[in-house]
Amino acid sequence: MSFCIKPPLLWRDPDISGGGEVKKIEMKKLRLILGDQLNIHHSWYQEVKENTLYLLAEMSQELSYVKHHIQKIATFFLAMRDFGHQLQAKGHQVHYVKISENNWKDLPSLLHHFIELYAIEKFEYQLPDEYRLEEQLKKFCHQILIPNEAFDTEHFYTHRDELTTFFAGKKQLLMESFYRYMRKKHQVLMIGDQPLGGKWNFDHDNRKTWKESFPVPKEIAFHNDATAIQNDLQKVSYESFGEIDWQNISWPINEQQALATLHYFIQNLLPYFGDYQDAMHTKEKYLFHSRLSFTLNAKIISPKKVVDMVVEAYHQNPEVIALSQVEGFVRQIIGWREYVRGIYWKEMPAYGQKNELQNYNRLPNYFWTGETNMQCLKKSIGQSLTDSYAHHIQRLMVIGNFSLLTQIHPDEVDAWYLGVYIDAIEWVEMPNTRGMSQYADGGILATKPYVSSGSYINKMSNYCGSCAYKVKEKTSENACPFNSLYWHFLQEKQPYLQNNQRMQMMYALLNKMPESEKEAIQKRAIYLLENIENL
Repeated sequence: MSFCIKPPLLWRDPDISGGGEVKKIEMKKLRLILGDQLNIHHSWYQEVKENTLYLLAEMSQELSYVKHHIQKIATFFLAMRDFGHQLQAKGHQVHYVKISENNWKDLPSLLHHFIELYAIEKFEYQLPDEYRLEEQLKKFCHQILIPNEAFDTEHFYTHRDELTTFFAGKKQLLMESFYRYMRKKHQVLMIGDQPLGGKWNFDHDNRKTWKESFPVPKEIAFHNDATAIQNDLQKVSYESFGEIDWQNISWPINEQQALATLHYFIQNLLPYFGDYQDAMHTKEKYLFHSRLSFTLNAKIISPKKVVDMVVEAYHQNPEVIALSQVEGFVRQIIGWREYVRGIYWKEMPAYGQKNELQNYNRLPNYFWTGETNMQCLKKSIGQSLTDSYAHHIQRLMVIGNFSLLTQIHPDEVDAWYLGVYIDAIEWVEMPNTRGMSQYADGGILATKPYVSSGSYINKMSNYCGSCAYKVKEKTSENACPFNSLYWHFLQEKQPYLQNNQRMQMMYALLNKMPESEKEAIQKRAIYLLENIENL
């Protein structure tokens, strides 16, 4: 694979042109495409303009701002290279900078070089979805002496400030309110102004545990070869972690593969998605989840296309696909996904510094190895390290729950989640982690901390049955760590949480607890925190 311009103002791509004719082209406009802006249907690409140069670059700054899972790096680079070829096949002028060819320290340095090299007269870019890149490009545009313009990515249902406008004057930023607004505005699963089926939300129906007697179709997987990227990465200095099979990247990397994944999900998994979306099991990694999150967050596939196809499948097969299955999936995309993006842009940059519960502990080493006696963590973290993936309940109610109960600094939790997951981009990761999971924002996003004892994990999984710890015990030597840590957390954080209406029942139970039991719980929890590396 080769993307190169040499000498200046000359274009040749041997992969596409077969090493034939060389055209002399004078570039007037430079358009930057970031690694998560791989929307082939963007209006930019509808017309071929020979004097417009598209620039994609594998940046060392994107490898170093946080330590990433190696599958995340490889899959993003694969998708970017595939996208560059798609643009070339359409006739666009493309310069692709591989990581092994990138000698520029950061994005502004790279852009300055190409603007000078081609005497560019106008610079254009699509609005980034990460605050740091937004600020970097704003600063760059103030420095250059040529006109510049930012364009929408044409991906989301909402514009950046739509949530802020919707909640103006309201005390709480309730997702359910925003979700209903989105359903009405875009007429998704609606009859006029009323929800199809008479209910907005079927979440109560979506909490079944999965049994091995009910088979799960094997996930659709691809065999994308990343050995060229492996060779390029060997030429540069970077840090990563996790496992990878370089010859078989299974994640979809282009729209064709994303659509195949979507079709497979609709046909084989959607009829059971809602029922088992919160379930966890030692024998199954994905259960009935779609595995579309990477292609959605890289903008390879449109959320509207995904929602429309899922809703259409329901209307065509209501006897096979129940409304509750579809609503649960739609809510994640049109509701939660758009909601967290709105929260991100409303609250940044202060949001990235919030630590309202004043948690300062360090992340245990087994977050990087998966070597722990706690079966739920071993499975959830181990799967994350092996596959760069865990579904939302593993992230929230196992890993996130443990991180909050052990009072890990939200900066450390943020960095781990942002690095480990294939779909993690800051706009979606930070509100989910710092807000929903760690309650570090003090309740901007979530109405209460999502913490639980071991009983919830036992209810939604089979993890506890094969664990070294006893899920029904609180204070014994072999008691499940989640149990004492849960009640200890409530006691420790009572000054922050005692006025939270959704916590009143648990504090009432805590206040009724005999002092001797409270003391035993405190003693056990403090021991666990002091020996957290050995759990």
